[in-house]
Amino acid sequence: MTDVFDGPRVVRTAAELRALAGSVALVPTMGALHDGHVQLMKHARPLADTLVVSIFVNPTQFAEGEDFTEYPRTFEDDLARCAEADVDVVFAPTVDVMYPSGHGAGQVTVDPGPLGSVLEGAVRPTHFRGVLTVVAALFGLVRPDVAVFGEKDYQQLGLIRRMVDTLCLGVEVVGCPTVREADGLAMSSRNRYLGPEDRQRAAAVPRALDAGVAAGPQGADAVLAAVHGVLAAAGIDPDYVALTSPDLGEHGGSGEARLLVAARVGAPRLLDNRAVHLGDPTSGTTPSEGA
Repeated sequence: MTDVFDGPRVVRTAAELRALAGSVALVPTMGALHDGHVQLMKHARPLADTLVVSIFVNPTQFAEGEDFTEYPRTFEDDLARCAEADVDVVFAPTVDVMYPSGHGAGQVTVDPGPLGSVLEGAVRPTHFRGVLTVVAALFGLVRPDVAVFGEKDYQQLGLIRRMVDTLCLGVEVVGCPTVREADGLAMSSRNRYLGPEDRQRAAAVPRALDAGVAAGPQGADAVLAAVHGVLAAAGIDPDYVALTSPDLGEHGGSGEARLLVAARVGAPRLLDNRAVHLGDPTSGTTPSEGA
């Protein structure tokens, strides 16, 4: 069945997807769309003949006790957001379409490997297995030439790139910069869970990243101390503050790195990250002074 309205065409089955013509760009989402999602769609729009946005709240990336049931579902509003970005097709499958053999124990899944067990993977051990499995299924159903993801979920982006390379999936994975509120808070569907006081406290997360980036010339220890200092002043105890290489390996002590933070503020966990250039504090110079 195809729903028709003044905007994107809504499809719900694999058979309908097979009618897509030309090159295809995919923006996978769980709905509850906001301006950050719209920017992903607008970035994807010129990359292919047909732009598909998937809306599917994936049960396998939620652990017991997480917010799968409460996760916001705003389908009619989501369709309006897709129309803003000139989306051609909204793929809104049921669980049975995405997981025709079920999704319980014993089913085939995608193992995220060692990178899936650190940072977010240490806090949410089953999360990335669910993410990679559903993304692989979406790639198999939609068969996109290019897929666009936001950099806010930086570890997720890195794992998807590794999966595509390892499994030879033939999809170009494009990352887009994080879209932020006026006070710097990274846009997220879960921000709506923040009460007024927690919303003010949440702005300390991007401020902490700014402080870490500013401390970059003094080296890794200074970066981490700066981030922890800003968070502590706001009464925020992070799940982790980490420096990695740009590809999520160990950073080399100096040069380009990625600074990642996760912290619970009120009900939601907030994730954010920034690129940072690390100076070598043992060299006696900063990057701006030269060596």
